[in-house]
Amino acid sequence: PGGSTRRMPRWPGPARRGWGGAALAAACLGLAGWAVGAGDGGGRARSTGTEAAPTRGPPPTSPPPAPPATTEPVALPVPEPPPADPYAPTPEVVHGTLALPTLGVSQPLYEGVTLTAIDRGPSHWPGTAMPGEVGNVVVAGHRTTFTRPFHDLDRLRPGDPLVFTMEDGTTWTYELVGLSIVDPDALEILTQTNERTATLFACHPKGSAAQRIVAHFRLAEPAPG
Repeated sequence: PGGSTRRMPRWPGPARRGWGGAALAAACLGLAGWAVGAGDGGGRARSTGTEAAPTRGPPPTSPPPAPPATTEPVALPVPEPPPADPYAPTPEVVHGTLALPTLGVSQPLYEGVTLTAIDRGPSHWPGTAMPGEVGNVVVAGHRTTFTRPFHDLDRLRPGDPLVFTMEDGTTWTYELVGLSIVDPDALEILTQTNERTATLFACHPKGSAAQRIVAHFRLAEPAPG
């Protein structure tokens, strides 16, 4: 009455308060997640009071190294067996020249190890490596007959050169590693390896076929990549 204004009582209602949470995880860094609070409607963000501080795990780790690249093994030359008939007819094939500058020797390099071939001059054992290739270049020659290219093989000294000049003009220089004396049937001189080597052999002593003198060489020039 009297125009007084009545005020309706205000009852406290629930506060409009919302909390958002998000757990963030980074497994690759080994870190635990943490909570992030968001404030209500027009307010600012407030902490829930229960935030978990970031925890650090082990330090980042590098991925394991990649396995080394595998390379196919080099297929080694396969020497032919000794000829069944040492006097068998043999085609005349010339690969180039063989030179032993220390001894003043320079002769055509033939193919074959029959006496028919060796009588022509120093001759490559079929199936062994060719000059410059991976493997062992094996060459036979006379000491006292025909062109006698290996007459003074025993005078070679370590480091002396052996030079192959091929028909296509390429040149391969080897250097002497050492000399050895072996039995006539010592076929291990034909052994092929992953190295670039060369072997010269002839009868020993001079004028006799009782043994073989063997000169062992290795490639002196840088091998092709």
